[in-house]
Amino acid sequence: MAIDVHRIHASMQELLPVERFGLRDIEETRLVLRGGSVIEWRRLNFRSRDEVDAFLRLAQLKPDLPGDEARMREILAEAVAYLRSVFRYRVAEPVANPREIHDLFLMASGVGEHRRWRRIACIVLKVMHTIFHTDARELLFRTPISERDFGTLVDLRVRRCAEDLLALGAPVLEFVGSVKSRESTITKLLAKRESVAAQIFDKVRYRIVTERYEDVLPVLRYLTLNLFPFAFTVPAQTMNTLFNFRRLVEGTPNLAVLIPKLQLDLGHEERDARKNGVVNEFSGAGYRVLNFVADVPVRIDEFLCVIDGARRQPGPQIAFAPVEFQLMDRHTHEQNELGENSHERYKRRQRMKVLRRLSRGLVVPRRAPEAANQEPEA
Repeated sequence: MAIDVHRIHASMQELLPVERFGLRDIEETRLVLRGGSVIEWRRLNFRSRDEVDAFLRLAQLKPDLPGDEARMREILAEAVAYLRSVFRYRVAEPVANPREIHDLFLMASGVGEHRRWRRIACIVLKVMHTIFHTDARELLFRTPISERDFGTLVDLRVRRCAEDLLALGAPVLEFVGSVKSRESTITKLLAKRESVAAQIFDKVRYRIVTERYEDVLPVLRYLTLNLFPFAFTVPAQTMNTLFNFRRLVEGTPNLAVLIPKLQLDLGHEERDARKNGVVNEFSGAGYRVLNFVADVPVRIDEFLCVIDGARRQPGPQIAFAPVEFQLMDRHTHEQNELGENSHERYKRRQRMKVLRRLSRGLVVPRRAPEAANQEPEA
């Protein structure tokens, strides 16, 4: 991948090592590692207006543009109306009508003169988050943009982030993207356990390989600050066999002192894993990876001069692209390509599962064309 030397050249200090993570860094990283949802959160961790502004811009919102400001106010008004009408919440005026949208995020973080409204500010932001996501997903159904053009916009965003990351001198050995083939999509849908297998999240995916194990989390943190907001991680779509959160926190002195401030206790991941058994049945027993899906936001204003026969209103037109990211270090990547962990063995196990499901109770060929020396079950 070529690097544009005229793009931003920042110091390596921008790639924050885990030893320098603060409360916000570790809480937001933890959400990605466990595939959680911000709807469960009790507070945010923004400490300044500039941090909030950076978060909004990462979501492709531009608070200094009147149209964007108006749209955010519309979402806020809808969220407040929903809470008041459905649950009869008494939403305080500073929350329902803040001086600027940034103040709402600071209130939810317990910062500023209106910090006493932290709880209701959090609740309002949760509803706003849901409305924003609902609108963004629906937008693509009403947009005259081809899947190819939209995919190009998404890939451009990801590649620019990759170029900036490499320009930092980050220890990234590989940052490559791919699109799942139609055959692979059909196979995965047929292999899914769910009775309604309507959505494939990893149609577009990127693999990132770092030099060392210690480099993976700093690179992940870079992505959540420069490519997609941490809150846009798709819940329940993470497979993390690379990091044990308890050991990570307890083994890092500056993180250990933050344990009392964490929103969830250190045993949450272990209990969740025992309850839900989140594993990929086709992976080898020794396969290790941090695999998650994020909604990458993309502005598509230029494609929306007219919607449903009417000229669009000024304001942000933002759509989401679910993108899979696979992160691992060099050693892990090499081990994942050996024996039962290899991709070839993975695909073979997946195809055999599909063949068994398709052939149950039917007459089928005795051998799968791509799985020689293995007998399918009738």
